[in-house]
Amino acid sequence: VQLQASGGGLVQAGGSLRLSCAASGDILRVNVMAWYRQAPGKARELVAAITRAGATNVAESVKGRLSISRDDVKNMMYFRLNSLKSEDTGVYYCKAEIWENGATGFLDYWGQGTLVTVSS
Repeated sequence: VQLQASGGGLVQAGGSLRLSCAASGDILRVNVMAWYRQAPGKARELVAAITRAGATNVAESVKGRLSISRDDVKNMMYFRLNSLKSEDTGVYYCKAEIWENGATGFLDYWGQGTLVTVSS
């Protein structure tokens, strides 16, 4: 099983960021999917999470600026962050709880991280 994040790069303050995350492999089911970010010199923090039912948990720092969605047929997760600020700079990681064929339950998988730099 692998998680592949894409998107990111250099974006202007006030602009928008789109990220996507793809889960691949011999997957039986994907449970909660989430985005985390790690700013320079800081700990990794949860940005947003979404359940299979579509319930979301969004960090206060991005509320009102973020949309998160998923496609359980394609095992994909999508993320859009608007009105970008310099403090949105960091490495963004996707994470998913995945039940792989042959496993005894859900395990956490992490994507490789994608760097987002917001320029002012």
